[in-house]
Amino acid sequence: MPEQLKKEEVTKEQDPSVTKQYDDKAGTEEKFEDMYKIADSQKIGMLGTYRNGIGPVSRAMAVAKRTGPDFLFLANSNSKKFSDLEKNTECQVIFHSSTTQDWICVTGTAATTSNDDPRIKEVWSKNASVWFGDLGDGVHTGGPEDPRMKLLEVKAKYISYWKHEVGALGFMAETVMAQVTGNVAQTGTLREMHEDEIKTARSKHSTMSS
Repeated sequence: MPEQLKKEEVTKEQDPSVTKQYDDKAGTEEKFEDMYKIADSQKIGMLGTYRNGIGPVSRAMAVAKRTGPDFLFLANSNSKKFSDLEKNTECQVIFHSSTTQDWICVTGTAATTSNDDPRIKEVWSKNASVWFGDLGDGVHTGGPEDPRMKLLEVKAKYISYWKHEVGALGFMAETVMAQVTGNVAQTGTLREMHEDEIKTARSKHSTMSS
């Protein structure tokens, strides 16, 4: 149900849509379990890097694998994202479901490796090759041994996410009631995880060989 806006929320310059939906009671396991469910339902994330002289630059990337709180992507070494990351390893991955409005924002650092990283063969699939093409020279095939094929690993430092608590009809009812009453709509739960929690989750949940 929508909650009444409190005077103290205004005087303390709080955002009521955050304070009323923020969850500080869930345990670490519950928070990561729910976050993984949302992330694993999304095949595409928006990977943001910082480009000097321009600012944040984002592009859609297919997730090759989620390993605990971290994400692996296969990418072409000729992509500008790699030159961005050579200058600034800080990055961000955002997932959003247009069906449920669930979203995740993962902020961290990106590490890239050479083509002989064994994890490339672990996460590579035929689907990845369609973004590379086959030159027909037996080398640039779009396969895991293609020298252009690189692994980009985003290691999380901070994660925030929102998960829905009502369906489409409930969302509509909640927002209409909030408009009528002047109260603040509550349609889901907002959570965040900091570096200490993320390190714990990484040690428990990571699944890659290296």
